[in-house]
Order: sequence, then C-alpha cells, then structure tokens
Amino acid sequence: MTPTFDLPPAGPAEADGAPLASLPCVMAFNANDPSGAGGLAADLTAMASASCHVLAVVTGSYVRDTRSVHQHIAFDDDAVDEQARCALEDMAVRGFKVGFVGNAENVSKIAEILSDYSDVPVVSYLPELAWWDEVERENYLDACAELLLPQTTVLVGNHNTLCRWLLPDWSEDRAPGPREVARAAAEHGVPYTLVTGFNAPDQYLESHLASPEAVLATARYERFEATFHGAGDTLSAALCALLAAGNDLQDACAEALTYLDQCLDAGFQPGMGHAVPDRLFWAHDETDTPDPEDAAERQALAQLPVSGIPH
Repeated sequence: MTPTFDLPPAGPAEADGAPLASLPCVMAFNANDPSGAGGLAADLTAMASASCHVLAVVTGSYVRDTRSVHQHIAFDDDAVDEQARCALEDMAVRGFKVGFVGNAENVSKIAEILSDYSDVPVVSYLPELAWWDEVERENYLDACAELLLPQTTVLVGNHNTLCRWLLPDWSEDRAPGPREVARAAAEHGVPYTLVTGFNAPDQYLESHLASPEAVLATARYERFEATFHGAGDTLSAALCALLAAGNDLQDACAEALTYLDQCLDAGFQPGMGHAVPDRLFWAHDETDTPDPEDAAERQALAQLPVSGIPH
C-alpha cells in the first residue's frame, strides 16, 4: 500500500471554518525555458491539466532552443526566497515540485522553505546536466544530495541520469535495478523513487516506482521514434499535481505516466531540434486528437490503472 498525505484544505476558510471551493495550489520551483518544452512551461501546462493552481517560482532561465542548452542564468537566492515566501503567506499549498534551480545557493534556500512545510509532499526532478560546467554541476548535485533529497517524497529521473549521480561506483556487469537506485536515493532520505527509461525487449521502455524494499509499480510503453525535450518535467509536474489532488502515490504515478505517454503520442516538432510533448492534447478538437484506437492500444500496454487527467 502506497501512502496518501494529510494535506491542508484546498482553499481559504469561510467564517464558519468551511473551505471555499478552490483548485489545489501547487508550488513549482524551476527555470524558465524559452523553447517552451520544459522548465516552468511544462510545470504550468501539466499541472493545469490536472486541475491545479500553480504558484510558479522562477529560479532562473535557460538560454536554449529545441536542440540544446547554450547557457543558464540563475536568479539570486534571495529573489527566489522572496517569490516563494510571499505566495506561501497568502495561499496554502498541497504540493511542491522542484526542477532545475540553477545553483547550490538556490537549492539551499528552497530546502529551508520546504523544511517549514514538512507535511506537504515534495516531488524532485533531476534533469540531464551533461551540458553544464563540471564544477558547477558537482556543486549543485552535492547540494541536492545534502539538502534537497532529505526533504523529497518522490525523486523522479531517468535511469541513466540517476545511476550516474547516485551510483557512480557501480561495478557490476548488469545495470542497477529500480530497487538499487531507490536504495541509493534512500541513503539521502528519499522514501520513493520513480525511475524512467529502463530498456525492455521489443522496443519498449519501462518505468518503475520503487522503495528500498520493493518495486511498487511498473509501467511499460512502446518506445517513440522521436527524441523529446521536456518529458521529465512533464511527468514530475503531473505526479506532483495528482498527489496534491489527494491521490495515493501509486494511483498518481499511474496517471502521470499515462498522461506523459499521451503527451508524447500527440507531440510535435516546433523547431529544428527535438520534439516537444503536447501537454494540452486533451483540449484539441476531436479532429485534431490522436486516433482513439491507437491511444487505447498504448494505454493497454501499461501495467498500472489510470484515473484523473482528461484523456
């Protein structure tokens, strides 16, 4: 049995103490992505698709296109803190999503904020950072391990990316499994890890929700031919929003993975580089949506139940 969370009411209280009707609020710490593929753009559209109100805290900005990252400009940590504290003093949040926040100072400031809301679930996503300066990358990852992971409820990341970070001295011939990645994350205080991108036979990819003790859920989807940018931010944002809406972890994970698969199935190539998930696929006219038989066939491949985000 995976957990549910004792969350605050979704909205402010009336005079008699009853909460006003409101969407659940979720705070996202992430960088702006001017390509629109990942970062806060992914958080806003994915969380809105799950009927959440997003408190978007800008931690910096990428200088990038759909092909690659050219640079990242980090905000001052006090600017990040002031954005978040001002919103949090006004609105009750039911979930935090932490993406790429630019430097170790911002990680430290965000960790301080999260420690004041220890009853609220935190979804942390680690993107691929091979584009970054090695020294800055190592300082950032060290800060994440020491300060952010102890506050994290679910760590989300690609199998290769998480293994290089958490299991750098792995020496066996086989690749680490999901429980081994989860155990490595648990050494830093993370109870659950959602590991994506496991290669499976016949051109399939698997994702596993794991704790150090067990693999709690597995989903298998057919591999796409296109290379996408923004998939990890989309998945982690959807997962955070679904937890904020009151779903238990396994159901939220199932729905987030299926939502991502549908976003990728409806994806498009706006520029000369990678494809982009269509996180608003469900809002298109019926004539613009993917063939429902194809969508049903892909959904049937998953080993997890689904509910919640529009299909």
